[in-house]
Amino acid sequence: MDNARRSWGAFGSACLLGLVLWTAAARFSQRTEPWDAPDYWAIAYPVAIALCGGLGFAFPDQPWRWALTLMLMQLPVMILGGSGFGLLPLGLVLTAALALPGLGLAYLCGAARRNLF
Repeated sequence: MDNARRSWGAFGSACLLGLVLWTAAARFSQRTEPWDAPDYWAIAYPVAIALCGGLGFAFPDQPWRWALTLMLMQLPVMILGGSGFGLLPLGLVLTAALALPGLGLAYLCGAARRNLF
């Protein structure tokens, strides 16, 4: 598979995984914003970081893109759930900060994949 098709597959995977994860976190807790869910820090966020690592391993070329995409999918979930735009800039900053551990794991897993295969 060529690089462009592989990149679109990785992007689509990150979007889909992020939408499913963050929608589930918000819906099961009946919250608009996934990070307001009671189990966000114990379940959803660790799962997101693990998914970032998996995406980094599966798609090792510039894995930061897939990790950031997965984490940023919280924003469309919040907007579609009825959250206002008033705190959107703060939400972007917070989401980017929350993405840092996932970015790190994605890089480590991508490097491991490149060294193994």
